[in-house]
Amino acid sequence: MSTHRFFARAGVLLAVAGSAALFGTGVASAHVTAKVIGETATQGGYTKITFRVPNEDNTAGTTKLEIKLPAEYPLTSVRTKPIAGWTAVITKAKLDKPVDSHGTQITEAVSSVTWTAAPGTRIGPGEFGEFEVSAGKLPENTDTLVIPAIQTYDSGKVVAWDQQPADGTEPEKPAPVVKLAKKGAGDDHHAEPAANETKGDAHAGETKVAGTDDTARWLGGAGLAVGALGLGLGAGATIRARRTIAKAGE
Repeated sequence: MSTHRFFARAGVLLAVAGSAALFGTGVASAHVTAKVIGETATQGGYTKITFRVPNEDNTAGTTKLEIKLPAEYPLTSVRTKPIAGWTAVITKAKLDKPVDSHGTQITEAVSSVTWTAAPGTRIGPGEFGEFEVSAGKLPENTDTLVIPAIQTYDSGKVVAWDQQPADGTEPEKPAPVVKLAKKGAGDDHHAEPAANETKGDAHAGETKVAGTDDTARWLGGAGLAVGALGLGLGAGATIRARRTIAKAGE
């Protein structure tokens, strides 16, 4: 086999491998995640959580999302951000034990939030949607808030993202997770956010992203790098091959 043919084939193989890594990562990371927007979510405080919902079906669209808030860590205040074409319904449940909030006894907490798309609205194939809530008071006796989600498609398919990590291994259908930082001596997050803060800021930074999402981004970047390297080598080999052929014909 000639040298230029060897390099050409090697370049093609690297390009294919890079593309496979990239697209494989995209499929693996296409699950519902929970992200904290702006400041770090702190135990005992309030925060804004964004649920990112990728559409993983090639033929159907997402028309409904339901999140289940943990009963063992009751959140007494949950507000939703309006989304054009979607209706949000907040469901509350009675607490086994009342919770004191600023001197007031709270006897119920939010158990779930459900977003439903209006006719003609959906998250289509190859798209994703984001659903925001302002929530608190965050629990002070845990550093992890697991919030299961149920994704419904217009084809009737229902996907439950409710599995918790086991032994550090990500399950097939992981539940969205919010990491909570311990409250510092100077922190004062007990005041509920002002009404205008619940509207969100499209340019706000994102912090405390679930570790699995960070991994997916890193793998995606690695796939792009490998794919670009393969394409570059393939193009270089092709140019060298053409030059060799041209010289041979002179």
